[in-house]
Amino acid sequence: MYAVVRTGGKQYKVSEGDFLKVEKLDGAVGDTIELSEVLMVGGDTVKIGTPLVPSASVVGKIVEQGKDKKILVFKSKRRKNSRKLRGHRQPRTILKIEKING
Repeated sequence: MYAVVRTGGKQYKVSEGDFLKVEKLDGAVGDTIELSEVLMVGGDTVKIGTPLVPSASVVGKIVEQGKDKKILVFKSKRRKNSRKLRGHRQPRTILKIEKING
């Protein structure tokens, strides 16, 4: 069984037992989170939402809270000796998908 969920403005296809890296969610390591924005549930029968599947949810457990890899942003203007280098690390949460209710 699999599901398509929406969190952090992105959509992810998940199955039970998968590890999922998403935008930062509130909670501590070990907490259980329920993702209620389920767009599709697949398996023996497929349920497609308009836009969400009613009474469907995905339950996950927070495995890790942290920051992602550093992204370097480099800006320059030719012939002006103008250069900027900025770095950014996006906060992220790693979830382990426990159960798909659909």
